[in-house]
Amino acid sequence: MSDLGRLSRRAAPLILAATLIAGIGSRRASAADFALRDGDTVVFLGDSITGARTFGRIVENYTLLRFPDRKVHFLNAGWGGDTAEGGLKRLDRDALDKGATVLIVAYGINDIGWGTRADDAHRKTYLDSIRGIVERAKARKVRVYICSAAATAENPDTAERGYLQKMCDDGMAIAHELGEHSIDVHRAMHAIQRKVIKANEGAKPEDKQSLHVADGIHLNDLGQLAMAFAIIKGLDAPAEVSSVDLAVEAAGPRLAEARGCKVTGLTGGLDRLEFDRLDEGSPINFGLFGALNFRFIPIPDELNRYMLAVKGLPHGRYAIEVDGRGLGTWTDEQLAKSESLASATSDGWQPGGPWDAQAWILQDMTQGRDKMSAGRLFLDHYLPNHPDRDRLHAMDSEINARIEDLQRALVKPRPFHFVIRKAS
Repeated sequence: MSDLGRLSRRAAPLILAATLIAGIGSRRASAADFALRDGDTVVFLGDSITGARTFGRIVENYTLLRFPDRKVHFLNAGWGGDTAEGGLKRLDRDALDKGATVLIVAYGINDIGWGTRADDAHRKTYLDSIRGIVERAKARKVRVYICSAAATAENPDTAERGYLQKMCDDGMAIAHELGEHSIDVHRAMHAIQRKVIKANEGAKPEDKQSLHVADGIHLNDLGQLAMAFAIIKGLDAPAEVSSVDLAVEAAGPRLAEARGCKVTGLTGGLDRLEFDRLDEGSPINFGLFGALNFRFIPIPDELNRYMLAVKGLPHGRYAIEVDGRGLGTWTDEQLAKSESLASATSDGWQPGGPWDAQAWILQDMTQGRDKMSAGRLFLDHYLPNHPDRDRLHAMDSEINARIEDLQRALVKPRPFHFVIRKAS
């Protein structure tokens, strides 16, 4: 039996565990489980799918919003056309020497030439390079997450039995063998892909959805969001942001339970309640019409549960406003069962609660910071002998630090004033 065959047999139990870790499993994570810690510097290493700099920004925004007390720095070292072998060659310059403490690695498609070089020689080069990346990062005390490649437009049922998935399975097994981590992006995206395929049945050609651009390899915005979801889940993100349970009784309103937040100033009666809610973190949102993607990607249930329950209200409909922003109306039965307000809005053209508005604004701040980061990476690649390179880097670092301060100031937890009143 070949070395690769022995590796595959030895790795089978580890691959099963990796699949469960990928975000498909049902284990209930808590905020304490989330893999990115205060003070971390996270580097995304990969090819053009990483270099598109989209899923990395979503992971960054999620971390900023959900864990605002953790100062985590993000760098994108994606490079178009790159392979795991290329990533190993530039690992020190583009990741380890940048102060990485967490390395998220996603290769595979270019390594086998989009399927034209799916042979033992290229598979061995990929696996040797993955091993080299993990070993070299571990030597620098960097935590490593080896991801399987992003899903292609191939039918997910055949793709999961295909060469790319099996090769990536062995790459993830190497990470576990060396005491590090894996995220099975490929299978997690296939679960989303199946929902898209189902939704496309009977749809007009112009209405059909996809995770990919025309080449069937590179991801569109929906595909990048699916990949970000897989990675965030693979980092053990919790489903619940925070939760408030209230009860309306004859003596007045009562706080039954608050998780992930503090409730103060609870007043009111049967037709109107008011209180202040100070959350430890905020849900993530994606701007105008961003919630439409939730029909395919289960972000509301698995990442974004920002809950409110009010029991004992008289029969009727109730409007909810937060800091003067309307979220919509709910029946007393709906509120008694608990509702997520993460993306609720009374006007689809406007953000809902203040947490929604700040998530919209944060997207632009993060994109600006990321553009600066791209310029720094390109300077090192294309103009390594620029006479003012060190001074440019120093100026860039100063600006980057100021933007990071701006991001954190925006999402710093503050009390939100809730008003629940009988709707006219």
